[in-house]
Amino acid sequence: MKILMFGRGAIATIYGWALERAGHDVEFYVRPGRAATYGDAVDLDLLDTRRRVWGQRVVEKWPVRFREALEPDHDFDLIVLSVSHHRLAEATAFLSPRVGQATVLVFGNIWTEPPAAIGDLPVDRIAWGFPQAGGGFGADGVLRGALLPSVIFGTLGQPPTDRERAVRQAFRKAGLRLKERPDFRGWLWVHFVSDAGLLSQGLRLGSLSKLAGARGDLREGLLAGRELLPLLQARGVDLRRHRGGVLLFRAPTWLTAPVLAWLTAHVALARVSFAAHSDPDAEEPREVCRDTLAEARRLGISVPRLEAAEPHFAREGTGRV
Repeated sequence: MKILMFGRGAIATIYGWALERAGHDVEFYVRPGRAATYGDAVDLDLLDTRRRVWGQRVVEKWPVRFREALEPDHDFDLIVLSVSHHRLAEATAFLSPRVGQATVLVFGNIWTEPPAAIGDLPVDRIAWGFPQAGGGFGADGVLRGALLPSVIFGTLGQPPTDRERAVRQAFRKAGLRLKERPDFRGWLWVHFVSDAGLLSQGLRLGSLSKLAGARGDLREGLLAGRELLPLLQARGVDLRRHRGGVLLFRAPTWLTAPVLAWLTAHVALARVSFAAHSDPDAEEPREVCRDTLAEARRLGISVPRLEAAEPHFAREGTGRV
């Protein structure tokens, strides 16, 4: 399969590497002028857990191919669109007249209604998924992160189409196990507020990485997530269909906070995932918290812990909250 990764973010790069290693033809679309800045290879330092429970460390310089233009008559079979939720509208507007014959995999956080999130992209060309990997580029340019053995796919009340099945097969070929979520809209929103709860406390400390091993702060993050569950219900999510996703927030924090603290401090996979999110100026955590709080206010849902963390949502000097 010929695959275009949209952008060179951490998620796109990790999965682009895995897909190419499985025999797929992978390129990256980047903004004009970026290819020269990025160079012709990516330095990787990954924990790959697809075949070993505790993971295999991969350290290599991976040659990559960039393109700075995308014509409507391209021959890509799949475009993987993995961008921050607040950048999705810009990305779909760019891709809409350039889809060609490709399927577009929307591969990340969404907080709006899914049909609205894709803008003018043709609905019959869309596949829905969510990554189970994380990481970030350090100041030295090295991508440090982790790749979990599974990946999430979902549908919006209909069985997968032939296009969606082909996308699933591409990821299966890369050695990834597939997890299906029939109520993908609800699953995405549960994940979004879960992020907001923990990120709000990470922002209070300076970054998500500082939550690793911090039992008290993790407890506050779990409680912040618990306060957001009524927001999901107000948006029409049936939490009974997502018991596994909300269990961490409903369970007693005297049990979950110490366990989570131990995992993030001592288990390589969790430690690497948290450590990769160390940028105090990262946009996405702030945008997740801002948009979650705005929706809670719109619907009149009380979220005191998210409210208390609000001063940390703004970039210093921007006045933006």
